[in-house]
Amino acid sequence: MTLPGSQGEHSVQQAFGTSKQALIFYNKQVLDYLNPLMCEFIESQEMMFIATADEHGECDCSFRAGHPGFVHVLNQKTLAYPEYQGNGVMASVGNITENAHVGLIFIDFLRSTVGLHVNGTALVVENESVLARRDVTPALIEATQMHGGRCPKFWIFIEVEEAYIHCSKHVPLLKKLDKKIHWGTDDPHFKGGDAFKAETCCRPWNNRNAGWPTPCSSATSPALRLRTCILPRTMARERSRSWIFVNKMTQEGLPVSEIIRYTPAA
Repeated sequence: MTLPGSQGEHSVQQAFGTSKQALIFYNKQVLDYLNPLMCEFIESQEMMFIATADEHGECDCSFRAGHPGFVHVLNQKTLAYPEYQGNGVMASVGNITENAHVGLIFIDFLRSTVGLHVNGTALVVENESVLARRDVTPALIEATQMHGGRCPKFWIFIEVEEAYIHCSKHVPLLKKLDKKIHWGTDDPHFKGGDAFKAETCCRPWNNRNAGWPTPCSSATSPALRLRTCILPRTMARERSRSWIFVNKMTQEGLPVSEIIRYTPAA
């Protein structure tokens, strides 16, 4: 049986002398299922973060929230949570249809400040098809119905491959304040509107001139236009150079510690 984690993390552990420390963590904290306390922890949470990637490895991280228990623990190896229409982009669902690997993290900001990582593989199931599964629970059946004017579009079923603690020492303890949640609303005011003033910024996929970005709004300063339109291209080039450099050094057989030391900052 192989150890948890990727070959990459094992190589870095070896390069930096942390293999023994990592082995202790694997043997004391990492499980390939959810134990009873983990199940209880998940069922008490009102939020989580989910990381996905498409078939090319392009990543996305998103936030999900609901009433406690919105992530359903079906058994020690299976979780399920609902996906709604949201902004209509469906980035997480789309990625999962190409690449089933997902990473979840639950953090209890309000009480213990402890977190729980859950990694595994995901399956997208249409809401109407959930009842055909053998592992559905009464709570899950109830959650497939219309509530507060909204109904799930899909459910994400996750087969647990790894579960382990996230250290609490740097997690802030927060206090929950009253906020009216407008579940399922499309009202821009309740969704945050254009908080980052991105609506009038230039973007490469809808420019009229294919060669260069179109100018941003006239209300935007020249300096801000430069940062918005030119800097991403520069950063992309630098990232490309860094990866080429890493690949070249890897072929030359340099150890991982040297690769990390000499790779230009992105």
